[in-house]
Amino acid sequence: MLRVGLTGGIGSGKSMVAARLAQCGAWIIDSDRIAREVLKPGTAALRALAEEFSEEILAEDGALDRAALAARVFHDADARGRLNALVHPLVAARSAELIATAPPEAIVVQDIPLLVEAGMTAGFPLVIVVHADAAVRLRRLVEQRGMVSSAAAARIAAQATDEQRRTAADVWLDNSGCREDTLVAVERLWAQRLVPFESNLRAGRRAPRSAVPVLAPPDDSWPQQAQRVITRVEKVAAGRALRIDHIGSTAVPGLDAKDVLDMQVVVADLTVAQRLAADLSAVGLVTLAGRLDHARDGTTRDKGYATNADPARDVNCHVRPLDSPFWRETLLLRDWLRTHPAGVREYTELKHRLAAQQWDSIDAYATAKTPFLRSALDRAEQWALRSGWFPA
Repeated sequence: MLRVGLTGGIGSGKSMVAARLAQCGAWIIDSDRIAREVLKPGTAALRALAEEFSEEILAEDGALDRAALAARVFHDADARGRLNALVHPLVAARSAELIATAPPEAIVVQDIPLLVEAGMTAGFPLVIVVHADAAVRLRRLVEQRGMVSSAAAARIAAQATDEQRRTAADVWLDNSGCREDTLVAVERLWAQRLVPFESNLRAGRRAPRSAVPVLAPPDDSWPQQAQRVITRVEKVAAGRALRIDHIGSTAVPGLDAKDVLDMQVVVADLTVAQRLAADLSAVGLVTLAGRLDHARDGTTRDKGYATNADPARDVNCHVRPLDSPFWRETLLLRDWLRTHPAGVREYTELKHRLAAQQWDSIDAYATAKTPFLRSALDRAEQWALRSGWFPA
């Protein structure tokens, strides 16, 4: 099973995207619909809401007057907090019940309008954000929903910003233009990413990768992408992780790299490391057994290791015990490169020379870099002594 979070600002077209995903075969969990269900007339939740906000939020037939409730809480952050504290746990519980009835191979898409605002993105292996420019959304709300322009603008302004949603988005679906173009993009997303992601995750299988080294120029979004992964890993590793870091070449500004995000999690011991690596299936990573760290003296150390089931985002997550020397050396080499542009140039030139050669496997390419990495680490150790470097 793959769980996907779907969100977007009011008027963005999120419901249209959800409907097309349902047609493709997704198991849709609609949070707005569930909220209406748990607040039906006669429910304890609706009675509690009326006690909290007065009987004025009820219509003559005893149903919730949503417009009246909105008027009570829209401009009052404290009131919105009390409302959310009452309703969100009920919606979450009912959502969990519905998810439990989904088949093992389901792609469960949870349509949650305030996914970003509620800080829930880390709970999903993949987040889809449906976007439309603010002017487009305003026009849709006025023309299609009959809202007054000022009220529509206020609703838009009260939600997350585009930048906040971009930070959360693994998939950014721009629905500012042609509806049909968006629907085609949804179908492509389903076939090329969601279906194989779910299949890989259920089978415990890493998504296929290039058999040859393909270097990309530095991408300013790599740290932000890495932070999304880290936030998810933190949720699973709570109470076990001593630290989590973005490591490897994509963590060094200005360094050409394979488009792979490397993460390092430090835990108390090897048993915890291996259990945590297995638990990361909850955030879309699958564990691979038998992965070892190779020391400069030729010895090896066990670790936990998880990697991506998602075919569109390569991730390596190294889960190392505290007594392993590798976690410190990894951070030291990263920080030395970050502060030594000449080392970055040297490493970049080596990578390109090696990438131009023929290799039987990516592992062989990685092994060919070992002499440089050992030399760089020796220089980094000397720099650490001079500078007083310590893993921050």
